[in-house]
Amino acid sequence: MTEQIKTDFDKIVKTSAFSEKDVEQKKIYLNKFLKTGFPTRKLENWKFSDLSQIIKKSIGELSFYNDYSFSNKVDTSIFVEGLEHNKIVFINGRVEKVDFTHEDHDKIEINSDFKFVNRLEHNNSLLSLNNAFSNKCYKITIKKNYSLKKPLVVYHSTNNKIKSKNINLKLEFQLEQNSSLRLIDLFNDGAENNFINIFYNFDLKENAILKNYKIDKLQNKNIRYSYNNIEQDNNSVSETFVLSSGSNFSKNEINCNLKGEYSSAFVNGIFSLNEGQHHEIRTIINHLVENTKSYQLIKSVLGENSKSAYQGKIFVDSKAQKTDGYQLSKAILLDETSEFNAKPELEIYADDVKCSHGSASGSLDENSIFYLMSRGLSYKQSKELLINGFLLDVVEKITDTEIKNLVKNMIGLKE
Repeated sequence: MTEQIKTDFDKIVKTSAFSEKDVEQKKIYLNKFLKTGFPTRKLENWKFSDLSQIIKKSIGELSFYNDYSFSNKVDTSIFVEGLEHNKIVFINGRVEKVDFTHEDHDKIEINSDFKFVNRLEHNNSLLSLNNAFSNKCYKITIKKNYSLKKPLVVYHSTNNKIKSKNINLKLEFQLEQNSSLRLIDLFNDGAENNFINIFYNFDLKENAILKNYKIDKLQNKNIRYSYNNIEQDNNSVSETFVLSSGSNFSKNEINCNLKGEYSSAFVNGIFSLNEGQHHEIRTIINHLVENTKSYQLIKSVLGENSKSAYQGKIFVDSKAQKTDGYQLSKAILLDETSEFNAKPELEIYADDVKCSHGSASGSLDENSIFYLMSRGLSYKQSKELLINGFLLDVVEKITDTEIKNLVKNMIGLKE
């Protein structure tokens, strides 16, 4: 792999307009990645998901070179119907469309040549890989006292021009004081056997509100890794919802730093998996000052040969008195071959806190199924009704009514 990745890196340098300084910086990140390679089970954060083996088994040899000089036609059929929205369209890792038609343009700043400096998890080789190979980093700034009128949908799309490729992309968002953003990440893959590596950084100033909904619904044979870093000032709110269902393998990591008093973070997620799919969510919520709050709820419905994992950590600094942290994961195993792994963690250095965590898994309640069948439903209908009720609890945590209804329609949930 080492020689392949070096060769592909040289190709990118020759075909891209990077400055000498950019190239030198990217070489540093490349060497960081090469020292450790793809994560394995030797790393505690990857104890449930050996990415190195998953790539070898599902893809084999990866190509790290992508020629971003050629544009791709935007297929408008992938756009969400019935929802007025702004758009950023990635196709094969290249930004093909940025459209904020519905907004006051002087209230949004878009910087296409933003230079992001990695300040995060220095031992995360996938962030190093992203920094080495990503083409551009767009920075979207929402100006002070402005709330987007319509949601922003970021379309992550691939087509049959690529196969066995590594795609790296990143976005930076800054929400200035009293601003708000509703963001939907929608994955729509036409290509197979690719490794897609996504990095987002969010900077929330005082009273800013972020609502981020990640929807991986359509079945595909790709491997996906997503890292979200969220920095929060006083009285800011972040809400993250993950629907993890479509990819062959997916891991979403959410690192949230509550740095301002009365800031709060909410993370809710659904796994709905079948046929050998393997998905994971890992969260770290860092309570760094007094009077902060976090809430996490993750639920899994696991079919034949599927596997989900949830690693959730609540860290409370010694200065973070009056912290309120809650974390719960539950799973329904529909088949004896399915597997659920949970690793809840509390690391607390303050004494005036309210923190709790829990995890539970099991099969559907046969008594409940029998009762529903006695009321005229079939066995299949009874199972579906119980599963819908189990998942609906998570979807109801979505605070935006318009997007909540969109998600319900996408996954066929009924009240």
